[in-house]
Amino acid sequence: MLTIYGACAVTFMMVMYALENRDQRFVLAFAVGCALSSSYGFLAGTWPFGVVEAMWSLIALRRYTDRVRTQTAQTD
Repeated sequence: MLTIYGACAVTFMMVMYALENRDQRFVLAFAVGCALSSSYGFLAGTWPFGVVEAMWSLIALRRYTDRVRTQTAQTD
C-alpha cells in the first residue's frame, strides 16, 4: 500500500508540475503534491527524500503567493 501511495503522490506531483503554466492553482497543487511525496519519503524511511520534497513544497508555496501577488497588482 505504501508503494502505491508513493507512486500516486509522485505522479500527481509531476502532472501538476507539467500544468503549472496553465494556471496559478496548479502551482498550489504542485506544492500539495510535494507535501504528499514528502510524507511518503518519511513513511518509507527515506528521510532525505522527505526533507527535500518538504523544501520543494515550501518553494512552490512561495511561488504561488508570488504569482497571486503579481496578478493582484496587475489587476489594480
